[in-house]
Amino acid sequence: MPLPPPGPDTHVLVTGASSGIGAEIARVLAARGYPTQLVARREEALADLAAELTTTSGLANEVHAADLGDDAGRDAVRDLVLHDERIVGLVNAAGYGVTGRVASLADRAEDRAALDGLVRLNVLALHDLTVAAVGAFVGRARATRRSAAILNVSSITAFQPLPGVASYAASKAFVQSFSEAVHAELAGTGISLTTLSPGLTRTGFADAADTDAFDKAPDLVVGEAADVAEAGVAAMAAGHRSVVPGLVNQLSAAGGRLAPRTLLLPAINTAMDWFG
Repeated sequence: MPLPPPGPDTHVLVTGASSGIGAEIARVLAARGYPTQLVARREEALADLAAELTTTSGLANEVHAADLGDDAGRDAVRDLVLHDERIVGLVNAAGYGVTGRVASLADRAEDRAALDGLVRLNVLALHDLTVAAVGAFVGRARATRRSAAILNVSSITAFQPLPGVASYAASKAFVQSFSEAVHAELAGTGISLTTLSPGLTRTGFADAADTDAFDKAPDLVVGEAADVAEAGVAAMAAGHRSVVPGLVNQLSAAGGRLAPRTLLLPAINTAMDWFG
């Protein structure tokens, strides 16, 4: 199995760990016996989670407050991945969304800055940390034969363009394409890269993205962060290429891949107006 058996020297670094899917993934890893290194901007929230995980699992958990959208923060976490040989797993869960049509967002400097930050965090940070992890893990595997695993959090928005959240969906399309390609490149190395592509999930994401889409969506299509985390960690531990949790999401992802764009985009455009 790509993720080695748990022990005191098998740490998994989790970005975006202060809330949502990232925090739930940290809980699942700790329940499986893996010490975690928790990364996010909010140090207090990370410290609270680390204390919770230590109480429930008896494991030591480390906190690294860093803004991955900032060059200095990203470099600091990349150095951890490169040089801390206890790290056998990386989870890239940090990310956020921005809603609104590009023409309206382009009018305000605040919105343009939010889009710039989205690309820096969702794309650049994930890319840089993944590249660092691949290099470090493959090098260690050659020297010690110890396997390792990476989990990149994407979204079912990766499978089709989405008017109204164009930049967010495009960022996740990058994550999906890049991660699946690298998974193939890693065949035979003992290292795996798994892509987790959830649908609508109850987290703080909707508030951060300023959308009430989750309130309007039927309960059937809104997942729980704990369930998404369980599916992601299980797939990561097994070295799977990708996982889309939930039958509805799997059907949606397939439809996004296969439906003609000339039919799909007008329908989505109308639906996004309704969801707001």
